[in-house]
Amino acid sequence: SFDMHELLVEVKENFEFNQLEHGGEIEMNLDATNFKLDVDPVHISNVVFNLLDNAIKYCEVQPHVVLRTKNEKNNFELEISDNGIGIKREDLKLIFDKFYRVPTGNLHNVKGFGLGLYYVKIVIEQHGGSIHVKSSVGKGTTFTIRLPIK
Repeated sequence: SFDMHELLVEVKENFEFNQLEHGGEIEMNLDATNFKLDVDPVHISNVVFNLLDNAIKYCEVQPHVVLRTKNEKNNFELEISDNGIGIKREDLKLIFDKFYRVPTGNLHNVKGFGLGLYYVKIVIEQHGGSIHVKSSVGKGTTFTIRLPIK
């Protein structure tokens, strides 16, 4: 049994200390009443860290990230929304593919191998869950993770 709200508080504190020294904020709306899940703590923590890290890395203004939780039927739902650069519609369907990186033209300020979101999707699916993304270029991105409550 793993406390997802405790993880989110820990992640928020970690990012505020290490990643947001130049400003930005992480807002939390933890509305789920059932937030203890049977999950692998290491992998689920990595998923949350990866999505939050991307939200901050792919932001050209002061980051504003919102973490929301709720229960929907027999699921725990986590939404991570940002005010980042967004993702084009044609790239959205590819972002979970192994080694895929969204083309950024001549920008090379963010390094990576294109494995982060691939890993995120595999971990969530191995836990019997799902992940969805909505994005608007220039406005931001929202990832929604649904994990079953057993």
